[in-house]
Amino acid sequence: MITAMKRTVPILRIFDEAKAREFYLDFLEFTCDWEHRFEPDMPLYMQISNGDCLIHLSEHYGDCTPGSAVRIEVEDARALQQHLLSKTFKFARPGFDEEWNQVKLTDPFGNRLHFYSVKS
Repeated sequence: MITAMKRTVPILRIFDEAKAREFYLDFLEFTCDWEHRFEPDMPLYMQISNGDCLIHLSEHYGDCTPGSAVRIEVEDARALQQHLLSKTFKFARPGFDEEWNQVKLTDPFGNRLHFYSVKS
């Protein structure tokens, strides 16, 4: 048997640090846990988190493919959708998918985020 697997941490490609911070930190309320650059003018690699959810964002060519999709379980997807709509973010007006009980968003780099709740 293979050793037990632990947490999955997706890596999402970004192309603009300011847009990434605006979307992930300001709009979605993630926290920046740490940042790494090999030198000051090199691409950014950072970890963000919100609760138990960890995501790595990378400007490095070849780290990952833009346009990826990630499913993130949340306690109440409908409440998240309402909270995000109340922020009147210029570039996102998330709808709600009743069938899948989820909010779908696309970040400024084409990555798709599916925030879902398990139906009881």
